[in-house]
Amino acid sequence: MTDKIVLWWRAMSTRRLAALRLTATAAAFTALAAVGWGSATAAPTADSHGYVDSTARCASPSEAVVFGSTETSRVAICESDGAYEYRGVRLRDGAKLIIPASESSDGYTAENDGITYFVTEDSLVVSAGTRVIREEPMIDFHSSQQAEGPGASPPETSTPTTPLPPPLPAEEGGSGN
Repeated sequence: MTDKIVLWWRAMSTRRLAALRLTATAAAFTALAAVGWGSATAAPTADSHGYVDSTARCASPSEAVVFGSTETSRVAICESDGAYEYRGVRLRDGAKLIIPASESSDGYTAENDGITYFVTEDSLVVSAGTRVIREEPMIDFHSSQQAEGPGASPPETSTPTTPLPPPLPAEEGGSGN
């Protein structure tokens, strides 16, 4: 009889310990998901020139016409003396691309080695000829034209309530050039 009680006690202890571990793991996962995923989707720090400390930023005297962020890229279209420039960075590895751009009726286009980058308020589309390589929806978008017009007030700057993650190594120390 004593052996059965000891065996029952060990089985119950193991089940309770497993349940406790599972509960602790679930709580830790939930906390990390709330902190980690929340900050990953927060908009990067920006001002009227684009994203701070990023390739997707217009250096003076250029003006940011539009700039935006997708899950994997940051882009800015800069204008200086009537000429447009595409400034983009791939967040995964920090690959930068700075090339001339042109304005169309529904967005901005830049071409490099047979690859076309098309920027609109909705997305960044990367294509080769007629084949779309990828379409990245904008998760953050700014336009200098949003505040234009009679009686328009300057756009409000909001402070994110979720802490931002540190800049990626490829994005650190950008001088805006």
